[in-house]
Amino acid sequence: NTYRAVSPLAPFGGHGLSGHGREGGANAVLDYTTTKTVWLRTSDEPIDDPFVMR
Repeated sequence: NTYRAVSPLAPFGGHGLSGHGREGGANAVLDYTTTKTVWLRTSDEPIDDPFVMR
């Protein structure tokens, strides 16, 4: 055991009506996020038909 060894990434709190919950921890961010795919066009060349399979 170590005296006052604290990591800011470790979830803490969440007891009673303290106002501090475990939702602020680094691992809890994954519960509030989802993976999203984004396609960006980086070319200036015109597209003939964007719905043609290439």
